[in-house]
Amino acid sequence: MNNSVFSQKIYPFLLAAYRWYLRTPERSLDEAYNAALKIREIEDKHFNGNKINSDLAMYSSNVMDYFESDLKKQLKITRMRLTEFKGSRWFLNTANQETANKAGVEYPSPSLILEKLRFIDQVISKYNLVDDQTSYPVLIHKPPNVEANSAITQPLTPKSTNNNGSKKPRGKANTTGILPRSILSTIIRLQVELDPNSEQDVVQNFRQTQKRTIISIRFILLLIIVPLLTHQLAKTLVVGPLVERFRGSETGQIFLNFEMEEEALVELERFEDRIKFENLISRSPSLSPENIETQMKEKAQEIAQEFREESSNAIKNVFADMFSVGTFIWLLIASKKSIAVLKEFFDHVVYGLSDSAKAFIIILFTDVFVGFHSPHGWEVILEGLSRHWGLPANRDFIFLFIATFPVILDTIFKYWIFRYLNRISPSAVATYRNMNE
Repeated sequence: MNNSVFSQKIYPFLLAAYRWYLRTPERSLDEAYNAALKIREIEDKHFNGNKINSDLAMYSSNVMDYFESDLKKQLKITRMRLTEFKGSRWFLNTANQETANKAGVEYPSPSLILEKLRFIDQVISKYNLVDDQTSYPVLIHKPPNVEANSAITQPLTPKSTNNNGSKKPRGKANTTGILPRSILSTIIRLQVELDPNSEQDVVQNFRQTQKRTIISIRFILLLIIVPLLTHQLAKTLVVGPLVERFRGSETGQIFLNFEMEEEALVELERFEDRIKFENLISRSPSLSPENIETQMKEKAQEIAQEFREESSNAIKNVFADMFSVGTFIWLLIASKKSIAVLKEFFDHVVYGLSDSAKAFIIILFTDVFVGFHSPHGWEVILEGLSRHWGLPANRDFIFLFIATFPVILDTIFKYWIFRYLNRISPSAVATYRNMNE
């Protein structure tokens, strides 16, 4: 009786579950294939069969955000299901396949599986990252100086690809086509001007640019003003009272390092020489050694008080700077959207500059930080920081820093010009080289 109940109720359920398990590879492959089909549908319908990229079609930022989110979702489904397909096939050995045949589970033919896998690889291979930094594709938007039309228009001529199917670096040298770029730009501009909604698009783009500029300037001011206010408030209300309480006004150490002590001695010696010189050139009676010693004691107490305050101020600066750095880091962490808008704002400004302006800024930056006269500037900065924190200016460390850091910075800058700027704006690099010569 019990066996019959098991056979009638439990066994069909177990058999269905086992069939579901045996169909896992087929089910995973079908889901990955369907996700790849959706990506291909978006490419065919909106990007003329090309890769989903804002460079290949003139869409607004909101439309591209929609395509990007859908693309990331489908790519995630495709890769997860492919991983599930590979794992399930590894567990299904020959014995499982024979059992599946007895249970009535029919696997698709190997040719059909290979065809689906080829199609999936063909679709997702276009979205492989160059640097393999994340598992999602990076969709590079158009330069900010090219305002996108909010209405959906026909895609532009697609960019060429290299042998492995990845997109070539964006730049004027890689966007050549059958017709000159100026003619294509003129045609696109005429299409925008003839569009009945072009006025609304211009107003909308202007408002977006204005909003982006306001957000960027406000965020830059916050990054400057908030840490400075935090430094002053922390130094006045929190750090200052604590330092004065633990150091005391009379018992605290006067000098934090030997440089302060030497500076105080030099100042005291100058004061002694000055009062002796004034006494010699004046017609007044000469000062007695007791009077000179009394004035020297008063001056010594004054100098000691000044350097005691300077030492306390240096200690306060160390802790107040910690508060400022913490506030700055918190602003960066809590303002990811503002950072993205700021990056877009700087891209817009950089792309809007002429080639000569770009070359001028590059030469100015390199001459100031890595040029022939830059060691003097770095020396002043390092000595100022040392005095700000009450540390002795280590000459060996300063000379070692000057001998290494500007060289490393110059190497990084030259690599950036060769690796990125040469692709984005080759004419700016040529202008830079001509001006530098």
